[in-house]
Amino acid sequence: MTDQATTPLPAEVKTRKVPRILILGGGYVGLYTAMQIRKRMGRREVAIVVVDPRSYMTYQPFLPEAAAGSIEPRHVVAPHRRLLHGCTVLSGRVTGLDHSERKASIDPVEGEPYQVSYDHVVVALGAVARVLPIPGLAENGIGFKQIEEAIALRNQVLNKMDVAASTWDPELRKRMLTFTFVGGGFAGIEAIAEIEDMARHACKDFDSIRQQDLRFVLIEGAHRILPEFGDELGGYALEQLRARGIEVKLNTFLNSAENGEIVCSDGDEFASDTLVWTAGVKANPVLADTNLPLDEAGRVRALPTLQVATEEGEILDGAWVAGDCAAVPDLTSDVEGKLCGPTAQHAVRQARHLGDNIVRFLSDEPVVDYAHRDLGTVASLGLYKGVAQIMGIKFRGPIAWFMHRTYHMWAMPSFNRKARILLDWTTALLFNREMVALGSLQSPREAFINAATSKKPGKQKAGAGTTQ
Repeated sequence: MTDQATTPLPAEVKTRKVPRILILGGGYVGLYTAMQIRKRMGRREVAIVVVDPRSYMTYQPFLPEAAAGSIEPRHVVAPHRRLLHGCTVLSGRVTGLDHSERKASIDPVEGEPYQVSYDHVVVALGAVARVLPIPGLAENGIGFKQIEEAIALRNQVLNKMDVAASTWDPELRKRMLTFTFVGGGFAGIEAIAEIEDMARHACKDFDSIRQQDLRFVLIEGAHRILPEFGDELGGYALEQLRARGIEVKLNTFLNSAENGEIVCSDGDEFASDTLVWTAGVKANPVLADTNLPLDEAGRVRALPTLQVATEEGEILDGAWVAGDCAAVPDLTSDVEGKLCGPTAQHAVRQARHLGDNIVRFLSDEPVVDYAHRDLGTVASLGLYKGVAQIMGIKFRGPIAWFMHRTYHMWAMPSFNRKARILLDWTTALLFNREMVALGSLQSPREAFINAATSKKPGKQKAGAGTTQ
């Protein structure tokens, strides 16, 4: 076993009957780590506490299909309390961590902040959208990392089409039917491809909107899209998007988005009521409020065993990390110093490996290095369209699309969710997609408030235009 640093434990920790593992974050890493530990150790052997502001894990690769109506949004989330039997789930936001005292600060959804002590901590806080200080972006943009954002985007697109069909102002219609996406990675490409598919299909229900009235614009700062696929498949994806009428601006940046006026670095300016930001992620900024060692990008430094360590390699006893917020060395790469990428594949596999390593540690067995070589990469370009590269073999079209769906359905946790997603796909094949905008979900009390505050007819006051 790797030599462990000796850190004095607080008195509260020393008197605890069973070790407590505190998992910060309930995403891929948090959920799968907790499930893996609980699978191998019972409640009498270890206590597990998971902290997250949401009560579910969002399976992000399915967000584009949820936004496009191919999958019911509730089916792409995994509820913590249903999957984490025998674990304590706390709804709150982590605001700080003092590992020297083995305590984490929690800000609950309701009530006063408090602290939770632990024996081992798993930092699984993931990443947040990397939002740049572009004028108008924070006020008008929408992200694409959570299921709420996917639902909001679907409602936004369909609602703009509804409103555009009811106005005769050509400039206003053009503005509402222009949809702008920033970022040419997996999230941006899959999102614009699925939403474009949905919007063009929805045109069949409108007498006054033609498919050519819709304008989809993708802004990407690099010289290509989907760089993980290389030039051949990335070029194929670019050709397919442009063949569908999607404007792809390469080597271009978003300069401004104030008042819905999109200004690009190539000099192009146009109006758009819909702006989707998918241009990268960064480690959760709350990590700066911990005393854990961070790298230049703000990620927690880690050894291949997924133990937190200083830059000099000194292990912090009881601290573990994985996923997008972790700087984990990639042992399968020939490039010195390369780290594992922020992908769902690495997050899920690291989580299971991390769970096994914690069990090994608690059982006085040697911990094992994490090493995983990706078998391939898949991406959807809309219904029946996709690209894939599996073990060096390149696929495109319906076969790649089917491989994308098959892999992610297999990776989705719980048989319950797998079955529901499969039923959603089967239903979508037999019937048309539901093209209903439920924009009022964002403000469900608006109608009630309007009714409650509207002026009610009543008797006129004496003297107000009447003769006594």
